[in-house]
Amino acid sequence: MTSISPADLRPDPPRSPDDTSLTAFGYRQELHRSLGRYASFAAGFSFISVLTTVFQFFAFGFAFGGPVFFWTWPAVLLGQLLVAACFAELAARYPISGAIYQWSSRLSNATFGWFAGWIMVIGQIVVVAAAALALQMVMPAIWSGFQLVGGDPAPTSATGAANAAVLGVVLLALTTLVNVLDNRVLSLVNRVGVTAEIIGAILIVVLLLTHAERSPGITFHTAEGSTDLLGALLVGSFMAAYVMIGFDSAGEMSEETHHPRRTAPRTILTALGAAGLLGGLIVLGGLLAAPSLTDGRLAVDGLSYVLTSSLGDGVGRLLLADVVVAIAVATLAIQTSACRMLFSMARDGQLPFSARLARVNPRTGMPGAPAVVVGALAGALLLLNFVSPDAFLAIGTTCIVMLYLAYAMVTGPLLVRRVKGTFPGGGTDETGRPLFSLGRWGVPVNALALTYGLFMTINLAWPRAEVYDPSGSGWWFQWFTLLFLLVTVGVGLLYRMTRGPRVPAADPAATDPAH
Repeated sequence: MTSISPADLRPDPPRSPDDTSLTAFGYRQELHRSLGRYASFAAGFSFISVLTTVFQFFAFGFAFGGPVFFWTWPAVLLGQLLVAACFAELAARYPISGAIYQWSSRLSNATFGWFAGWIMVIGQIVVVAAAALALQMVMPAIWSGFQLVGGDPAPTSATGAANAAVLGVVLLALTTLVNVLDNRVLSLVNRVGVTAEIIGAILIVVLLLTHAERSPGITFHTAEGSTDLLGALLVGSFMAAYVMIGFDSAGEMSEETHHPRRTAPRTILTALGAAGLLGGLIVLGGLLAAPSLTDGRLAVDGLSYVLTSSLGDGVGRLLLADVVVAIAVATLAIQTSACRMLFSMARDGQLPFSARLARVNPRTGMPGAPAVVVGALAGALLLLNFVSPDAFLAIGTTCIVMLYLAYAMVTGPLLVRRVKGTFPGGGTDETGRPLFSLGRWGVPVNALALTYGLFMTINLAWPRAEVYDPSGSGWWFQWFTLLFLLVTVGVGLLYRMTRGPRVPAADPAATDPAH
């Protein structure tokens, strides 16, 4: 006879309402739920990371649009706020990791949702690579010794592009390590990094505006020699479009957040709103404080040139060091978001090697294998920089297109559900308060969000030779984004057609609890 120990007679530890909510979707609580409201905000804000992305693409936006490209910022911010409002509703009703995949699957069907998740996770991997490349825009400006390859630090030069890849690989090794260590370490790094970024961004705004060389009226001027204002603005909008993505990361971390139905919707909107405000002021400050708008340096060196020239080497380099911290934390946060997407899809048996990818270390609460996969694939993408400097822009724009398309694969089915009247509008959160809802504004906001998303997807993917292949490196760079998207979809179709029978952990379309 088997003896029964006193431990066997103890009742199971009490489960939190957050864990019970996850059980309603058919999943066990495996990730450690340790993130509060600020940590949730940090997840979204660090993915957006205004210091990383504005410094990375300011020169590009100015080169094509001139000072008037500033106005693409509020336009893109408004469009993304429409998308974020829709995502806030979904985060309140489906607080699950793998947000885009889970939301699209439940709003449409498992196959459509799988492709949304597949496109999103591949896009996130490309974003990780693009974020890591941003180090090249600031580190050589801090100290020439960071230019390890050749002598020209410009990312559009052969040596600058190669050095960007080297710095990026080193950063990816560090972020991958943090992503397998511990949930609490990850949260601490994110919170400290975001706090430093916010303080640095505010200081940059104040210093730039107090060192203004011209009035805000300059923002109505176009680039010298520019005759196509609309075309310049469409291309100039790339910077704003690249900056204001990833706010859904707060929803991505729902399974690790306390009271996610209440917390995630708020942090999705506040992360985008805060980043939009700070980023817009930085762009404006850079235009006003630049020593010259016509010497060509602003279109090559961007904001790093403005800081070191206008504020002096000492202050400028100190602020650039803060930008390095922001880039590192942004890369970490984006990699974490991609890891959660891989984990969520693998947990449903939807990916190759699903059993390994879905395994969570019970001590750390982290899915280690996805972190290694994302880090390795992003590092492989960086090798394109050794082929041509044009890869820098190709990688950056490709990731935006992938994410915009994945977002549309959520807002599209959501609009259909609204029109049919089958989207759950009521319910309460963990504290008993009503869930975030757009109410009667749901259909118009959703329709505008979808229209904006599709328009920007086409605008970003349009194969403009002067944008994607300015040096004539090869036709494949001009068509890189579309080719990459076609290959992504093609590989996805091949996998879906050839995989064998599966028994998923949970059918993501089978549950639709209106809390």
